[in-house]
Amino acid sequence: MTLTRRETLLGLGASPSLVGYAPGQDNVNLTAANQAVPRWSIGPDLPIRVQEIYPAVLDGVLYVAGGLSPDTGLNDRIGISDRVFALTPGADRWSERAHLPQPLHHPNLVSLEGSIYAVGGFTATGGDAWTMTAGVQVYDPRLDAWRDGPDMPQPFAETVAASLNGRLHLVTGRRPAGLTNRSWSDHADTNAHIMLDPVDRTWVTLRPAPTARNSAAGAVLDSALHVVGGRTVSGGNTPVHESYDPESDLWTRRAPLPRPETGPSGVGGLALAALHGALYAFGGEWFDNSGGGVYSQIWRYDPKADQWREVGRMPTPRHGLGAVTVQDAIWTLGGAARAGGNATSAAAEMFTP
Repeated sequence: MTLTRRETLLGLGASPSLVGYAPGQDNVNLTAANQAVPRWSIGPDLPIRVQEIYPAVLDGVLYVAGGLSPDTGLNDRIGISDRVFALTPGADRWSERAHLPQPLHHPNLVSLEGSIYAVGGFTATGGDAWTMTAGVQVYDPRLDAWRDGPDMPQPFAETVAASLNGRLHLVTGRRPAGLTNRSWSDHADTNAHIMLDPVDRTWVTLRPAPTARNSAAGAVLDSALHVVGGRTVSGGNTPVHESYDPESDLWTRRAPLPRPETGPSGVGGLALAALHGALYAFGGEWFDNSGGGVYSQIWRYDPKADQWREVGRMPTPRHGLGAVTVQDAIWTLGGAARAGGNATSAAAEMFTP
């Protein structure tokens, strides 16, 4: 019997060790002889091991909030975190900020108009760890305080969320399938696309994405929102890549993620970031009868050629991680080194193309 993602997420967490990594030419598939070799460096560990996070950057400061962590549960079992951490690049450690109003895993963090928005996610308020929320919390870094934001029209989680043209876009993910919203089995995939204007505090409905899926990754590149990979409840991982143009309110199908050398096609639970006119995809997981695994390849997307290519391997392959761009590097944060809720990591590793 094939393990489900829910079954593996409820396993025990164990922290992998961090080691230095200096990739050589054999780690990178180069298309030009003079192509620079990507390199990795290691930043300060997060204060706790944590996965299922969507970090954000505001005024050059990295923020991580909520997630699933064996350091918040009982007897090293996965629990839900309400802790919030911030890091200024160059500092030797993370600082703790005001806790979330309630523990959340999978909250999407988005920086917008001088604040950090924590959108949706799962709570344990329904008696299970998978009660989806429509709530929005807004963090003011000057006051180190959270306040209520405008609730979404309905609960969403495992979505893609991004700031685009001064507005918050949320697309795809999971929603309640019916009237019940207490556990994993109560949910279904969605292709919904909604937008929040922070000035009038109103959510509006936009053109839905062509593909319903959850656990995709997103990033803004050249004023377009790209949604990459993910998985579906009934069909498993998907390699689909679509982009949204806010000017025309239209979606375009882009080149899908390449098939990885290990594991099935498509990637769920990956992270995506934009840097120097390209997209970079990191990590993700798959499941099979032996428990599944975590993808190690790094993929670079060239929007002009509409083409992906491999550009190296992760020193610590992970899923449920976050990726954010700060200056000339992409930070990959947290996640888990094994499929599901196992081997949760506190890693903070920087990728420089």
